[in-house]
Amino acid sequence: MKILITPTSMTPDKDIPALKRLKDFADEIVFNPTGKPLEGDQLTELLSGCDGYLAGVDYITKEVLKKCPTLRCISRYGSGFDRVDLDAAKAQGIAVATTPGTNSQAVAELALGMMFCLARQIPYLHKETAEGRWVRSNGTQLYGKTIGIVGLGAIGKRLAKMCSGISMRILAYDPFINEEYCRTEDIESCTLTELLNRSDFVSLHLPLNSSTRHIIDADAISSMKKGAFLINASRGGIVDEEAAYAALLSGQLGGLGLDAFEQEPPEVSPLFGLNNVVLTPHTGAHTAEATAAMADMAVDNLIAVLSGNECSYVINR
Repeated sequence: MKILITPTSMTPDKDIPALKRLKDFADEIVFNPTGKPLEGDQLTELLSGCDGYLAGVDYITKEVLKKCPTLRCISRYGSGFDRVDLDAAKAQGIAVATTPGTNSQAVAELALGMMFCLARQIPYLHKETAEGRWVRSNGTQLYGKTIGIVGLGAIGKRLAKMCSGISMRILAYDPFINEEYCRTEDIESCTLTELLNRSDFVSLHLPLNSSTRHIIDADAISSMKKGAFLINASRGGIVDEEAAYAALLSGQLGGLGLDAFEQEPPEVSPLFGLNNVVLTPHTGAHTAEATAAMADMAVDNLIAVLSGNECSYVINR
């Protein structure tokens, strides 16, 4: 039994109980030597002869899978699967499993942290103070403001609860929204257009697919309140980064927080030089608690499938 492990937080030197269980289960373990998401020939070479694959945010295309005839299971370390060709996997009899809910609190907390950072310019003011400059800057409070949550799944719901705790008004848009849940939690369900029109902060918690790619484009940003703040802690490609940059320069956007990028890692971006931007390296799920939970479930899923047992988290049956 040969297994490839690619998440950058699961390396041979880490003392992770789930990793020990997988080592005991498998005959051979192969790790990602690059510290980055894999794709193309590099991924194919590492997957050669593997039965199982515990996958990070690699680009798992039809072309890659065609060259992996022994592969039986892809267990995603996380809940997203936009970089996995599910149809190609199913056609080859490869089960794809995910770890839903394991990182919801972690990602929601990062989104809230970005809101505070942008509202009070914390990274910029830290830099100025550390370099000896005593800057006076007026920020804005979150208390009493309106947060628009786009995507009211597990992460969006966690963020809504925290925002409610600091007396923010909560709007939500989701094409599959649970109206009864919204009524119970004092969340106002509305259209995406209305949410963008009315929100002081907009936080995105969506999967990336053909209907959500660049859902926040120049037109969407122009419909937002002037000076509103935008946070994307979901997937790169949901926000048109060029349009966001132009809106930051014009003042249409008051600030931008990105934990996901159209290209990862981003090599060069005009966003790097702006003081009203907070950028993090797709780290929303990276807390000790979330990574342990994701590792446990991802390993459980992989062992279950490779052992011929039922796995409730396979998504491409």
